[in-house]
This record gives sequence, structure tokens and C-alpha cells, in this order.
Amino acid sequence: MRRGRIFIYLALILLLALAGVFLYLRQRTGSEEAAEATPAPALVEIVVAEQNIPQGAIITDDVLGKISLPEGTDFSVMIRYDEREEKIIGKIARYRIERGVVVTTPMIGGSVEDIALKGPEWVSLIPSGMTAIAVPTSRLSSVAYGVGDGARVNVIACFLFVDIDSGFQSVLPNRTAFVSAPGFIPSEAPSLSASVSAGATTIEAGSAQGRVELDPTFQQPVYIVPSESQRPRPVCQMILQDVVVMKLGDFATTESAAIDMDEEGVPTEETGELPPDVVTLMVPPQDAVSLTYLMYGGAKLTLTLRRGEDDKSRVETEAATLQYVLSQYAIPVPAKLPYATEPRFDALIEPTMGNDADMYSQ
Repeated sequence: MRRGRIFIYLALILLLALAGVFLYLRQRTGSEEAAEATPAPALVEIVVAEQNIPQGAIITDDVLGKISLPEGTDFSVMIRYDEREEKIIGKIARYRIERGVVVTTPMIGGSVEDIALKGPEWVSLIPSGMTAIAVPTSRLSSVAYGVGDGARVNVIACFLFVDIDSGFQSVLPNRTAFVSAPGFIPSEAPSLSASVSAGATTIEAGSAQGRVELDPTFQQPVYIVPSESQRPRPVCQMILQDVVVMKLGDFATTESAAIDMDEEGVPTEETGELPPDVVTLMVPPQDAVSLTYLMYGGAKLTLTLRRGEDDKSRVETEAATLQYVLSQYAIPVPAKLPYATEPRFDALIEPTMGNDADMYSQ
């Protein structure tokens, strides 16, 4: 009895294994037939830029390449590689086309007029209602050139103020002159009109207009004149906040954009570029007018770097003057003492360290 049961169990296990192998083989055969029945999609060769193409450049065959896309792709604005002779070569690039970008029909123009009507490629970066203006900058005023393209900055302007004569519109004090009344002077020719002497507008001629003060010791009036020209009074204030930097440095012209590049887009020759001395800001039109006045009025502009687009805060600041700095930071005016340090110093000069000479001599 036991042997009969064992044979029955073995027969059942064998039947189950054979059924599993049969189902596996059948499923595999079906998937292979389905794969063979589905044909691979046809590929179409599309034109791409194999090199950087500057705006306004004539497109030649050596700057074009190709990639393959499946047949079902929307090719409405793309150009097939076998049609490049009649649709692309010899035409004008309306915009700057970067290497690897698919060339489309809106990027191609038939003449230079097509480009002039649309303007340079970077005008599309200016938001509606805004305008771009270039202002001078330096390593110090641009946060050590940290205000790159797209950065957000605040603008600080510093001015120098002097007192002037409202009628002459010249810096005070005025120069004095002598006026001689008409009349007869012995041993000289008669003067029929008043004459002015020693009144030239140069610093050497004429004396500066002064004032009368009473000497405290002798109790006598003394006429005093200034010992130097008027000292300008500086003031600084933050005039603009959250301004977007469009470009640090010069925009690429057609000539400068046509620099020979290697396969990785690196210039093959040294360009000898100088540090940027100009930065382009995007501001409202009225602020652009104000910045133009400040530039031609001799104001110095400084940019301070902000966090980014997520920081929309505005801070009301006070203008910095000598009086404000002394009071805000509790800086006392030194008293006149009967003693002083030696040697005498009349300017703040950075101390020279011992290693500085060795470093600059290398």
C-alpha cells in the first residue's frame, strides 16, 4: 500500500512539473512572436547645430550636424537633414544658436533685415515695462565681480556737495576785485568809465572773499580769508533695491562671438579679455533716467548683492553723512590735547607687513 501511494505522489509531482514547463514555453513563444510582429519605428534625421552659430552669421554645411528621431515626432518646425541644402544653407541665423540645439525654421532668416526687425537675442530677457541700462563698475563696486548675470542687487549712490553762488553758479568763496571810479587822476589820462582790476576768475588773481571777525585778544576787527578751497561734503544713500543684473561685462558682438572653439566649446586661442568695467541693469524707465543723470553728474555707484529671487524685502535706509556716522556709531570727535603721537601722520595708510615685500618681489 505504501509503495502505491509513493508512486501516486511521484506521478502527481511529475505531472505538475511538466505542466509548468509547458506553460512557461508557451508564454515565451507568444512574447517572441509578439515582438517579431511589432516592427521597429522608422527614424528620421533632423538638423542640429554642430557648432555655436552667432546671430547674423551665414549658415554653412560645416556647422550643421544631425540626430535621429522616431517617425511619429512632430516635425512641423524642424528641418530634415536631406532638405538642409534648400532650407538652411546660405540663410542667416536670426538668433544665436548653441551647439547641440535642433535648428528650427523660426531661427532662420532670408536676409539681414529679418534680424534687424527682431533685435538682438538678449532683448527677450527684458520684462515688459522695463529697460536695460549699462553703468560703470569695478572690482570694488561689483562685490569683487560677484554680481554675475541674473543676480539681484541694490544700488548705492554717493555724491559730493559744495556751496555755490546761486547767481554765478560758481563754488564759494567768490574772488574779490578792485573797482576804480571814473574821474581825473594827476599825471594820468582821465578815466571816463569805471574799471575793474585784479578780478580775473583764476585762483592766482584776486583774493578770496572772507569775513570780519573780532580778535579776542586785541579786541580789534580782523579780516580773514579761507586757507584752502571749499571741502566737498559727501553723502551716500541706497537709491534702488532688488534690481536684476542682465549682464556683467560687454555683450558679444558678431565679431567677438566668432571666436574659434574646440569640440568642448573652449576658445582655441587666448582672447586676452580684460576684467569687466560695465554692468547692465534692468530697471523701470524713470530709474534709467535717474541713473543716467547720476552717471553724468559725477556720482559713484556701488552694487550690493542680494539673496535671490525669493527675497522681495525692501529696507528703508537713512542717508550716510559725517554727522550720521558719528551719531549712529557713537564716534566721538577727538579733543585737542597738549600732546600727540610721534611720528606725525596726516593720512590713513595700510601698514606694510614683512612678508609683503618678499611676495611682490617674486
